[in-house]
Amino acid sequence: MANSGKTENRLGSPSRDLIIPVKGIYFDQIAAGTKSHEFRLQTPHWTKRLDGRTYRHVVMTRGYPKSGGVEGVTRLTRVWRGYDLRTIQHEHFGAVPVSVFAIDVSEAAV
Repeated sequence: MANSGKTENRLGSPSRDLIIPVKGIYFDQIAAGTKSHEFRLQTPHWTKRLDGRTYRHVVMTRGYPKSGGVEGVTRLTRVWRGYDLRTIQHEHFGAVPVSVFAIDVSEAAV
């Protein structure tokens, strides 16, 4: 679980949000509460964004909405609960099992 923070303000609390654009189908599942984790491949890009970092919130957007979106319609703000490392097989990633960051998006922040 990622708990130490490189993105902290002078008071020691996280100062940034992790913004993750997601496909509409996954956005709807998260909004309905049927999907509790958002998966991202363990690539150098996502390792740099997640490893050893703490965020204020996880903000999922339905695609790339203009002006950041509207909460509950095209944007969901969740409590930052970190992530787990998992190996999954999912149609989005193909037939071969892959290593992913499973980012907890289960708890609404707003």
